Amino acid sequence: MAKIPGADFMLYLMTGIFLFLVHNKAVMSVMGAEGPQSPMMQHAPMNTAITISASALSCLYLQSLTIVVMLFVYHVGFAPVHFEEPLRVAAMLVVAWFSGCAVGLLFLGLKPWMPGLAGMLSQIYTRANMFTSGKMFVANSLPGWMIAMFDWNPLFHVIDQSRGFAFINYTPRHTSVSYPLYVSLALIVIGMLGEFYTRRYASLSWNARR
Repeated sequence: MAKIPGADFMLYLMTGIFLFLVHNKAVMSVMGAEGPQSPMMQHAPMNTAITISASALSCLYLQSLTIVVMLFVYHVGFAPVHFEEPLRVAAMLVVAWFSGCAVGLLFLGLKPWMPGLAGMLSQIYTRANMFTSGKMFVANSLPGWMIAMFDWNPLFHVIDQSRGFAFINYTPRHTSVSYPLYVSLALIVIGMLGEFYTRRYASLSWNARR
């Protein structure tokens, strides 16, 4: 496991694991939001935008609170926590959450039509993130042929960029902040198109025959 020279090893792990968890939790939270065929949607003010937003924001709140508590415990009980650019590290946390919401919205649009396939693809994606997210290694230490195996993943870019903001002696060379943002925006557009289309043709009988 390659790590950043001179950096706190636990903070090096945290910058990867925290963002990995936030991203995957956001995927599953948004995907698990109430869809247009839910009985809850029969109540006039309720719509899928509210349920999706509530699931996404509750995930961000719970994960942020957990991270703050764990960093506080580590700071008080073990070693001082120092991030070179804490605001930008926090921004990368939000980008990890945002990209997870985008992927979850894509699966949410697919779920009413093919629930089995959507569930299987979400499991494959979240488990593939165990090694394609780069949470346990440093992108700068990888050879070029290995970079091509991971740089498709927005989370890989987010984690590497967060380490560049967290540690003064690390400068990301193979990743960017713009890539996960552009990919997330594209996925949100596709997911919203799928969700709007599903809402037009939603039927309570979908659940009955499953």
